[in-house]
Amino acid sequence: MSTKDAKDRAQRIADLIEARLGVRGDGLETKLRRAGRLLPRWVRRDAALLVQAERVAGHPKLRMQIDASGLDAAYRHCDGWLRGVDPNERRKDRVLGLLAVNAFNLLLLTTGFIVWMVWSGHL
Repeated sequence: MSTKDAKDRAQRIADLIEARLGVRGDGLETKLRRAGRLLPRWVRRDAALLVQAERVAGHPKLRMQIDASGLDAAYRHCDGWLRGVDPNERRKDRVLGLLAVNAFNLLLLTTGFIVWMVWSGHL
């Protein structure tokens, strides 16, 4: 595993996080911290392996400790999950969730008002 390979993979995952989740920052480590719970735990764990590999890839002796097959699997897992995320679908779900909460609150307020009207004898 060369320094360039580790940095390229980390940069590709960082670019996908920005494109699919809208998380900005400098580098994969910052984007992972900012993404937080937007990413599943296993994706965060695999991406942390990529960050660690990127750090040690520049050191000749530490580079020998990198598990290339584990790093390949971590990259494939992160890449596969992030490519499955649709930014438009996430936006639509967020808007629909907000509308559902507002509709429920309006229904609750209306029900409370009707109960108050009946209780006070105006209905």
